[in-house]
Amino acid sequence: MNDTITVCGIVATEPRHLVTETGIAITSMRLASPSRRWDRANSVWTNGPTNWFTVTAFRSLAANVHKSVKKGDRILVTGRVRIRTWERDGRGGTSVEIDAEAMGQDLAWGISNWIKVPRHASEATAAPGTGPVVNPVTGEVGDAGHHGHESGDDAVPGGIDLDDDDLPEPSAAASATDRLHGHQDPDHAAPTTMSDQEAA
Repeated sequence: MNDTITVCGIVATEPRHLVTETGIAITSMRLASPSRRWDRANSVWTNGPTNWFTVTAFRSLAANVHKSVKKGDRILVTGRVRIRTWERDGRGGTSVEIDAEAMGQDLAWGISNWIKVPRHASEATAAPGTGPVVNPVTGEVGDAGHHGHESGDDAVPGGIDLDDDDLPEPSAAASATDRLHGHQDPDHAAPTTMSDQEAA
């Protein structure tokens, strides 16, 4: 079975960024992928079900995502998919996780300003609060706490409800760290583990 998937969707949570004790950058977020269907009877587009994914990026991709992506952005993600079941507080369900291999803005919805990063340079500045950040919209250079572009509100484009409170969010960053080091969280045991070389 091919375990690679490509998904387009809307970033539903502010990306969480951390750097492990061994210096590996990890960025994770929830991604909502709504489906749209053409209603022939009424000649209008209608919103269908929304699929939810936990997306995790590692190393230089994680550092670049941390400086480029924010809640509400429309993105494309390609990566390895993992499906696991979870149980917490008497509730259970299925979680779909994507270990991202590539990620980018969905240019069907906007314009991007490409800033090339020298190979491995983003890993050197993976820790939050280091290095300048260039705003891709205005070209202004700001501090590292600024994620590259501003938004007037927290609204997510597309008119869909991104409140997934009824779906407990997996602790993606912790789960990813466990996979990197071969540990399993007893509450979120993954069927397989991932080594540092696999995460590259």
